[in-house]
Amino acid sequence: MTDPNAIQPSELDQLPDRDPEETAEWQASLDAVAKAAGPHRAAYLMRRTLERAEGAGIALPKLLETDYVNSIPTSAEPDVPGDEAMEQRITAWNRWNAAAMVTRGSKYGVGGHIATFASAAWLYETGFNHFFKGKEADGSGDQLYIQGHASPGIYARAFLDGRLTEEQLDNFRREAGGNGLPSYPHPRRLPWLWEFPTVSMGLGPLSAIYQARFNRYLTNRGIKDTSASHVWAFLGDGEMDEPESTAALALAAREELDNLTFVINCNLQRLDGPVRANFKIVQELEAQFRGAGWNVVKTLWGTAWDELFQLDTTGALVRRLRQVPDAQIQTYQTRDAAYIREDFFGADPALAEMAKLLSDDKILECFHFSRGGHESRKVYAAYKAAVEHKGAPTVILAQTVKGHTLGEGFASKNANHQMKKLTVDEFKNMRDLLELPIKDSDFVDGVVPYGHPGADSPEVRYLQERRAALGGPAPARRVHPVAPLPAPAEKAFASFDKGSGSQNVATTMAFVRLVKDLVRDKETGKRWVPIVPDEARTFGMESLFPSLGIYSPKGQTYEPVDRDQLMYYKEAQNGQILNEGITEAGSMADFIAASTSYATHGEAMIPFYIFYSMFGWQRTADQMWQLGDQLGRGFLIGATAGRTTLTGEGLQHADGHSPVIAATNPAALTYDPAFAYEVAAIVKDGLRRMYGEAAPGEDQNVFYYLTVYNEPLPQPAKPSVDGIDEGIVKGLYRFNTAESAGITPPANAPRIQLLGSGTAIHWALKAQQLLAEEWGVAADVWSATSWSELRRDALEADEALLRGEERVPFVRQALQGAEGPVLAVSDYMRQVPDQIAQWVEQDWSSLGADGFGLSDTREAARRHFGVDAESIVVAALAQLARRGEVKATAVKEARAKYGL
Repeated sequence: MTDPNAIQPSELDQLPDRDPEETAEWQASLDAVAKAAGPHRAAYLMRRTLERAEGAGIALPKLLETDYVNSIPTSAEPDVPGDEAMEQRITAWNRWNAAAMVTRGSKYGVGGHIATFASAAWLYETGFNHFFKGKEADGSGDQLYIQGHASPGIYARAFLDGRLTEEQLDNFRREAGGNGLPSYPHPRRLPWLWEFPTVSMGLGPLSAIYQARFNRYLTNRGIKDTSASHVWAFLGDGEMDEPESTAALALAAREELDNLTFVINCNLQRLDGPVRANFKIVQELEAQFRGAGWNVVKTLWGTAWDELFQLDTTGALVRRLRQVPDAQIQTYQTRDAAYIREDFFGADPALAEMAKLLSDDKILECFHFSRGGHESRKVYAAYKAAVEHKGAPTVILAQTVKGHTLGEGFASKNANHQMKKLTVDEFKNMRDLLELPIKDSDFVDGVVPYGHPGADSPEVRYLQERRAALGGPAPARRVHPVAPLPAPAEKAFASFDKGSGSQNVATTMAFVRLVKDLVRDKETGKRWVPIVPDEARTFGMESLFPSLGIYSPKGQTYEPVDRDQLMYYKEAQNGQILNEGITEAGSMADFIAASTSYATHGEAMIPFYIFYSMFGWQRTADQMWQLGDQLGRGFLIGATAGRTTLTGEGLQHADGHSPVIAATNPAALTYDPAFAYEVAAIVKDGLRRMYGEAAPGEDQNVFYYLTVYNEPLPQPAKPSVDGIDEGIVKGLYRFNTAESAGITPPANAPRIQLLGSGTAIHWALKAQQLLAEEWGVAADVWSATSWSELRRDALEADEALLRGEERVPFVRQALQGAEGPVLAVSDYMRQVPDQIAQWVEQDWSSLGADGFGLSDTREAARRHFGVDAESIVVAALAQLARRGEVKATAVKEARAKYGL
């Protein structure tokens, strides 16, 4: 019978063997070992041989899994500097106060999580005591992505450190009063403490990778030396199911980001139960990260297991640990010694003999308590190995028990993520286990007390001394006092005021041309960060390749195929463009890192991320919410925007709703400019507000979203209208009247106001001509650059009225005295212009591109959605007919005339 595992002749053809006889001897030796000593011994020898080959630099595929043991044996662990007993006491106080905070808050029904920090306490405490650099250290300090559900433990440590008060702890998850603490890491809610929002799971690991990469970008471009900064991302093993969690692992390895460490808290539980009930999540993650090129450190077992491993002379223990699925490991956590003897040790005769040498207490110590993630010595060894490893990022897989030290009612229970409080008796048991000096009499009326050893206690002095040695408190967010960036030369913006003459120009191209001028600015040009997801040529950005270069830490190690062309593909170590490949999520993570550099690194950077509009807010709106939380600043550019401007692309590309989604984000200033000079005016104002001298009361922590179009059209000169710049920025101005457009309407002609945004204004201008020439109607045309800003201003006016302040919304001021009804037109769904309907005093109606997009010409698509010029004329006549200003028959005649 043919061995199915044997190498087939077809494979041998691909792997020439210069010494078949020697190969046969090796294979025979392996067969002999397997026969005499068993397959486990053969596998052991093969593994050791492969490890020796890897250590010797012999090019072989790496092992994707190692045994289910610690990567660093006890004998190789370095000594932990400092006072381990003191750190134990500090950790005990933090465990207590984290649980007390959530339990005390449970009476308000606001929720909270106890079990996550209980499992991860030493993962954080070891870092805070020995590794995490603060903002007062060299460079920018470290960047800490704290697991969201562990926030009570971070608050507890800040309380011990004197950075939070007992009152603030009591206001955990109750922020409305002004002295509360947000549920999770939210920089916008607690901007002096939190740097990075992480509880939208999956976005933390993705952002951490791109943050580490952006740190290198700043160094390679000569903006700031970030070589002393390290990025630490604390993650849950269940969180790794999110596709974003592992989406950029290859990027981190490819660019050798050894300034990055993932710490995955492998407590084997997610929100509802085991992460991999029938499998082993640690082994799965190890293979995934090793396969992607990461350095993997496993910290699984505590020192209590050393005796067991020493007794394991046959490898039976290691084999059994690999066999037992995670859910059964959790079961051992809750069962007695007799059950463990029978189920775990009884599965193998060699293990059964070993168990005879172990007391029940020893078995329970190992299976109930002793995990690598619960011992500072084990965690310290893993962290030290991570920061010393060069050439690749490191992931630490630390095994813990969810709910550790909280008592039998919590530890490893499937429901512990939803358990919000401990009873008084459970707290007393926890106090005794942690050896805390809290008296029974401190529990007044059944309320668990907070614990604090005193501001001048040895514990607090030690904690603060360790943080001072590492560069100050952590986590911490600092906005460095930096001078506002100087405004670019006016010439760059003014060049658009004269229009394009006879040349047709798309606003996408107008924006790219503006950026080309701005990056040449001597003062601020180097601070622009162009970001694009492999669509630069679609947006006409290839001209930036040779002048700015595409960032690559390796530079350009090849000769590009288009080297002899003017706009060749140029990569450079100091390249300015981040061309990310086909990843909108990665591009957004880039944008977030760059847009918050003013705080993270004290270096204001000006990112613009240009993307197919359909694949921006629809695909990555969660990251845009993260961006708002993280107080990011910059320009998002939705290119090839609108539902009808893309010829032939169809449903999946035809964007008719991005401004609706953008309007839900309080930090987003959304604009739909029609003309090149509007784009220039909006960008100019954005630079002033976000990076220059903001006006009193203006929030600088905003970002701008501009839609731009790929349809080449005549770009008019900027009208000489009073207040036009204010109108562009606030969202509305009158572009022309029937008279200023050269139309002479009949005396007493009915009049209508046409409001158009983006490319729709061109249809409105054509409709203006048709209405005058064919129906005797005078129409004024308005450019609505931002429906959402008009709405935001109107909402603020409504709020002012509730406070007794008289304030008129800008949209009402702008349209005051405008004759006739208002008809609004957009290349987006009608909901976009309808945002402002309730504040318009005139009769209101709107047209938009509702429904799914379709593949066809622009003209056919616009007729399909009823937004072309002829459709606008019919809608205008219908509105006037309802008012009795034109004959009702005119509407029917117009439909017939235009074939509607």
